[in-house]
Amino acid sequence: MQSPEPGSKSTIRGYMTTAGTTHRFLHTPKMTAPPNLTHAAPQHQRFLVLFDFDETIINENSDDAVVRALPGQQLPEWLRNSYREGHYNEYMQKVLVYMAEQGVSEDSIHSALEKIPPTPGLLYLFQYLQSHEQDFELAVVSDANMYFIEKWLERAGVRHLFRKIFTNPANFDVTGRLVLLPFHSHSCCRCPDNLCKQVILREYLAGRQKERGGAPFQRVFYIGDGANDICPSLALGPRDTAFPRRDFPMHRLLLEMQQSQAAMFKANIVPWVSGEDIVDCLKKIMEER
Repeated sequence: MQSPEPGSKSTIRGYMTTAGTTHRFLHTPKMTAPPNLTHAAPQHQRFLVLFDFDETIINENSDDAVVRALPGQQLPEWLRNSYREGHYNEYMQKVLVYMAEQGVSEDSIHSALEKIPPTPGLLYLFQYLQSHEQDFELAVVSDANMYFIEKWLERAGVRHLFRKIFTNPANFDVTGRLVLLPFHSHSCCRCPDNLCKQVILREYLAGRQKERGGAPFQRVFYIGDGANDICPSLALGPRDTAFPRRDFPMHRLLLEMQQSQAAMFKANIVPWVSGEDIVDCLKKIMEER
């Protein structure tokens, strides 16, 4: 896997080795998540960057990685066959119950999460955004869960970069089982019943504009890979940019929409393979000021 290039802002680095591969992580002297980013600059940040998590920030599905903590490293067929389309959160609740019954501990799940590699170039992108934090506000919008996302971001040394994480709640109960809940309910027919990313995006933009004294973000950037990243991208405007991971479902679906000349999609589309591709685009936009 390609190592990220060093960023312009010096960092203290930690290393984690998985299957013979060294993954480089960012570390700052104090790993805390501030309640807001008003310390970054006296003026409001101009841009909002939204990240998916699975196969966008990390290079695989976190649910699949954690399942490998089972003694047999896979789920029984009867459990896999219980999945119903549009009800993935409900399915994962059953998976986590099964894992607890098989004796998988919090430490084992935590260890499995730490072994997940970052997507190529994403840590370089985080370095760039950290060095320009006066311009960029960051948030995660994911159908994974809070425990998986926060533990991985903390280990990578980048949790403090994100003002908000929108995802399904998850916490260990007194019996040692990771309890997963749906994020919300909604009426969107495109999305699974537990989470619509477009609803989250629209509500967040409206709320932040009010908090910012009526000032909207100049541009919104959405970085994703999956089919469920199409819905929030439909809320983007002509000055905004959707970054679909090349040859992943989001990219293929956007190509189909372009070929059908669907007028409903207004944002610019910039496919990416590495986080460096995203940095190149952001640098050009920054030069426009």
